[in-house]
Amino acid sequence: MRLIMMGPPGAGKGTQADIVCASMSIPHISTGDIFRANVTQGTALGVEAKRYMDAGEYVPDGVTNAMVRDRLDEADCAAGFLLDGYPRTIEQVGVLDAMLSAQGVGIDVVVELTVDIDVVVKRLVKRAHDQGRADDTEEVIRRRLEVFAEQTAPLTSLYASRGLLAQVSGMGEIPAVTARIEAAISASA
Repeated sequence: MRLIMMGPPGAGKGTQADIVCASMSIPHISTGDIFRANVTQGTALGVEAKRYMDAGEYVPDGVTNAMVRDRLDEADCAAGFLLDGYPRTIEQVGVLDAMLSAQGVGIDVVVELTVDIDVVVKRLVKRAHDQGRADDTEEVIRRRLEVFAEQTAPLTSLYASRGLLAQVSGMGEIPAVTARIEAAISASA
């Protein structure tokens, strides 16, 4: 199964993706994790990505696409995967479609977690404080959410038109959200 999990920062994508991937035995591919690994390792792509991340902006498509392409080419992705945080733009959808088409496969379902924005801001401010992320101020977080709405929200229309979108409430306790996601995936399979 090849899945995409979408939703604004702080919607619980990472938590839910980990649970779903463990139950389906597929890799969780988080662009956030890929970015952080490149930044930590000081790669050329990581240095470029950090400049955008620190400003609360999305990393340019060329950098992101290169990182994702490398990850999808790894052997553990052959039987499926869950993408978390990618694609974020219509252009990235086209690149992903081409990557998968070259392998003779496609996306099976796109799960969109929907949440209350004020709840998300509170979650992210608390997470930033707990994890010592000084760059994650409320202003930067709200900017990320604005960028998400501007650049990523159009993807839901595209995937809905393809019959791949399953909107799931990300509000509530983790097990309840997981159950809704699993039901949506089963209904789409």
